[in-house]
Amino acid sequence: MEIRGAVLQECGRPGPWERSRPLAVTELDLDGPGPGELLVQLEAAGVCHSDLSVVDGNRVRPVPMLLGHEACGRVTEVGDGVTDLAVGQRVVLYFVPRCEECDACRAGGRALCSPGWAANGAGTLLSGARRLKWDGREVHHHCGVSGFATHAVVDRHSVVPVADDVPPEIGALLGCAVLTGGGAVKNAARIEPGEDVTVVGVGGVGMAAVLVALACGAGSVTVVDPLAGKRSRGLELGAAKALTPEEAVESGHKTSVVVEASGNAKAFETAVSVTAPAGRTVSVGLASPEARSSISPLALVSETRTIIGSFLGSGLPAQDIPEYADLWRAGKLPVDQLVSGTIELDDINHAMDELAAGRAMRQVIRF
Repeated sequence: MEIRGAVLQECGRPGPWERSRPLAVTELDLDGPGPGELLVQLEAAGVCHSDLSVVDGNRVRPVPMLLGHEACGRVTEVGDGVTDLAVGQRVVLYFVPRCEECDACRAGGRALCSPGWAANGAGTLLSGARRLKWDGREVHHHCGVSGFATHAVVDRHSVVPVADDVPPEIGALLGCAVLTGGGAVKNAARIEPGEDVTVVGVGGVGMAAVLVALACGAGSVTVVDPLAGKRSRGLELGAAKALTPEEAVESGHKTSVVVEASGNAKAFETAVSVTAPAGRTVSVGLASPEARSSISPLALVSETRTIIGSFLGSGLPAQDIPEYADLWRAGKLPVDQLVSGTIELDDINHAMDELAAGRAMRQVIRF
C-alpha cells in the first residue's frame, strides 16, 4: 500500500533543518504484515530527542530511514499467528521489541531484548525484514516503529493495547516519554514515598519523570536545567524548586534520587554531584558515543552511592504502559501537560529545530 512518511536521507546534515531538510516527507510503499506482525494506522506520534540525535548525527543510523519511535494508532490488519489482538484495537508502539524468549527478556526488564536490540541497530523489524520501499529502494525502520508516517507495519512484540478512552496523543507519550522518564523513577530508582527527587534536564522525558515522581508520592521534586523556560515549566508541573546546574552544585543541593535526562556529559556529572550519600543516580539521557564524564570513584564508595543506567524504563512495557494509563485515568498523571504543541507531518524539519533550540517539550504529530 502507499503511505506518507518522513524519511531521513542523511545523518548530520547541518541546521537549521527547516532549510536543509534532511527529512523528506514523501510517498512510500509499505508491504503488508508478515507472520507475527501488524498493520497499524497511526493517529499520533511524538517528536523526541532520540529522533533528533539521529538527525543531528549524534547517533548514526543506516539511511534512508523512516524516523519516529513514539506513536499510537489502531490495528487495521493482523498477520498470521497474531491471535491476541483484533482489527480496530488502539495500541501504543514502543521502541525496543521484546521477543520474550532470550536470556535478556527473561531478566524481567533489567536488560534489553538481544534480538530486538540487534534488529534496531540494523534498521529492521524483529524478524529481520524490512517492509518499506521508496523509489524502489529499501527503507530502514526506526526502532521497529517508524512512527512518522500514516501507517506502520510492526512486530506484535512492539505494541501494547490500550483502552479506547486513552487519546492518541496520550498513548503516544506513554510509549517513550512516560515509559522512559517514569521508569527511571519507578523501576530503576525504586522510589519510596516521601523521598526527594531531582531531575536534571527537563525536556519531555525529564518532565515525565517529574510527573511520575509526584504520582508515586515523592516528598518534593527539584528540576535542574540551564533554560529558564524549562525551569518555569517544571514549577508549573509541580516541582517545588527550580535551579540552574551551577546553582544546584554551588548550593550543595542533594537528594536521594536523581534522574539525568539530558544526554549530556556535563549534565551527568551534575546529576552525580547532587546525589545524596546512599542515593541513586539514574541516567536515561542518550549522549553521543564519544561523550565522557569525570566522577570520583572514592565518593561512590565512601558515600555508598549507586549509578544506574536505564533504558526502556527498566521494566516491562506490557505491564508499565497500562499502569501509567490507569494513573492518567485516575487524574494522577497529567500526561497532556507534556504536549507543547500539535503539528502536521510536513512541519517535521521545523519541529527538529524547535526541539534542538529547547523551545519545545513534546511536539505531537496528529494524523
